[in-house]
Amino acid sequence: MSFNRQFIPLWVVMAFMILMSISQELKASDENGEAYCMAKNIYFEAGNQPIAGKIAVSQVVLNRVYSPSYPDNICDVIYQAKWRTNWKGKEVPVRHMCQFSWFCDGKSDDPVDSNTWMFSLMVANSILNGDFEDITEGSTHYHADSVRPYWADSLNRTVQIDNHIFYK
Repeated sequence: MSFNRQFIPLWVVMAFMILMSISQELKASDENGEAYCMAKNIYFEAGNQPIAGKIAVSQVVLNRVYSPSYPDNICDVIYQAKWRTNWKGKEVPVRHMCQFSWFCDGKSDDPVDSNTWMFSLMVANSILNGDFEDITEGSTHYHADSVRPYWADSLNRTVQIDNHIFYK
């Protein structure tokens, strides 16, 4: 007896089911909420980083939430920006005047790499569940090692993870 059917390995099916259940759970319970906001920030700020980079970027957001100097929730920290009214009467962030550059760089804020997006959702969920310690030593700022922001000299450098330098 010969079988000409193609089959999908069990591990692929299981991984897909796990990812789908996590994303459905997040989508159902957190539509544009904290896990979604955190996942977008992970995706755009650290999508190309190792897991430690993703965790560190997320910890900066949480450290800001816990600080009286910043908004007290994840989405407001991530979307903190200088705003203006555009010619259509819509409130938009001023280009390059945001806490996280991806939000006001003029590019689309829609994730396009589904694997990176799904992994970002998983990391965000783990961060919000408290599964990781703060590996940034309380940092509230970071930047890529390719730039030197004006505020870098006024803060204490804590750690470097991949190409991000962290400060508090």
